[in-house]
Amino acid sequence: MRFGRIYDILKSKRGTSFPLVVAVTLALVIVFCGVTESIRLMIVAQGVRDAVQSAVISTINDNYDNVYHGEREGYSGAYQPSASNFQESLDYGDIYGRLDHLLGLRQENGYHVKDAGDDMEFRLSGLSVDLDNMPLAPASPDNSKGLQADAAIKLEVPVSFGGKSLPPMVINLRVKAKYIPIF
Repeated sequence: MRFGRIYDILKSKRGTSFPLVVAVTLALVIVFCGVTESIRLMIVAQGVRDAVQSAVISTINDNYDNVYHGEREGYSGAYQPSASNFQESLDYGDIYGRLDHLLGLRQENGYHVKDAGDDMEFRLSGLSVDLDNMPLAPASPDNSKGLQADAAIKLEVPVSFGGKSLPPMVINLRVKAKYIPIF
């Protein structure tokens, strides 16, 4: 019965529906602002994740020249011959340097910061990279492990709503890359 009362107010020609229309419009504007801010945060996080993934893939590909070509055995790892044995040879590269170039970041107080005009758009910190080499002579040559890189980085994006600054969105992005010989 309550919806019938609202419907009657909206159909009335007396002007009593004006406050209700204003309230509904303001509520829709607030919801729209919240949705657009959350979409902005998702777009920034996805873009940074893609850039980190690209930098990690470049790093794993830089290890190509160190890969012992053991395709006939069905595996490959980052090893170089040394006298009568093989030595592990991993190159961690400069992932922060690649990110600075890809995203246009600058360094500030231990952070890598992206500016949007006078404001900070986001900042990165705490990069950790783990290169996991395949054993030289694995028991199972199914190439399931391979030469892998796991990277994690902390992303902080400032959040504002209604002209007020809220606590920043802080997430840890994780990416993986694996070297697979093609030929």
